[in-house]
Amino acid sequence: MTLNPKDYEAFLPEVRALVNKVVQKNLTEAILFSAGTDTQIIAYEAVKYKPKIKALTMAFKHGNPKDTKYVNKMVDFLNLNQETHTFGRIEVMESAPKIVKALKKFDPMEIRNSIPVYIGLTILKEKGVKTVATGDGLDELFGYPWQFHLSEEEFKQRQKEMWDEMGFASIPMAKSLGMTVKAPFLDPEFMDYAKKLPIKLKINMRDGVKYSKWIMRKAYEELIPTDVIWRPKAPLEAGTGTEVLRTFFDKETSDAEFEETKKRILREDDVKIQDKEQLLYYKFFREGFGKPSEVYPDNGGIRCPSCKSYIKTKIQFCKICGAYPI
Repeated sequence: MTLNPKDYEAFLPEVRALVNKVVQKNLTEAILFSAGTDTQIIAYEAVKYKPKIKALTMAFKHGNPKDTKYVNKMVDFLNLNQETHTFGRIEVMESAPKIVKALKKFDPMEIRNSIPVYIGLTILKEKGVKTVATGDGLDELFGYPWQFHLSEEEFKQRQKEMWDEMGFASIPMAKSLGMTVKAPFLDPEFMDYAKKLPIKLKINMRDGVKYSKWIMRKAYEELIPTDVIWRPKAPLEAGTGTEVLRTFFDKETSDAEFEETKKRILREDDVKIQDKEQLLYYKFFREGFGKPSEVYPDNGGIRCPSCKSYIKTKIQFCKICGAYPI
């Protein structure tokens, strides 16, 4: 729908004032910077108080990172103290078992998305950084593009279910490294405000295109370059280029070996392995923790048909292996 300015103008200064407040309250030594809507807004506010805050951008050298041009534009615009770290296969292989250990799961999408974050945290730790800002929470509070087709009532229900169960890998990964992640959008004051916003301010149209985080973009469109603040949503794996990890390790295991190993794991552990990437992560999980059915025994939740873990969930998603629906 096209909004009348009267429907949203009063919200713009409110949003800016609140974001400024929670960023100032959650200032850190560094920020993991993708130049997505979330981190560009955090960076815009953070440099007011810490002009030399470290900004680290991650890029997988074997992929096609989508963040690069937006990062470059924001670096010039804010005069950011930024660097890009390009990582490769060796760092991925060294980090994967540590991520599985920190998260206690082998969901391929979550591990894949966590790899650049974990590597970024380790790099910042080597620089003596102990506190890092992330943009976690904004998508969950304002909605994802895959929810655009939902009716207003369905969207409300899905959001409530997501809020009840949302968790962020950056937090336990940082803890495993002796660091602290601070996410301004997870500040209770911001979360409370965002949850009460009308849906039309969360998802709406601009020039014939539907956007999430609509009021956030609108609040900053005259302060941040237009093409950056209105950039399309890019999943973390697309932004950093790690989406190619879905098939990147296929050559590490022959098809015959994969089929044989998959059958053995099903027979011995009662776990269904979906692909070679998940097999890699499962091996780390199995070595570190044991069978999922023993690691996550009956807790009154739903038993995942794929990995046999018991999960308390309203969204029918297995947080351990990534199976959906369960």
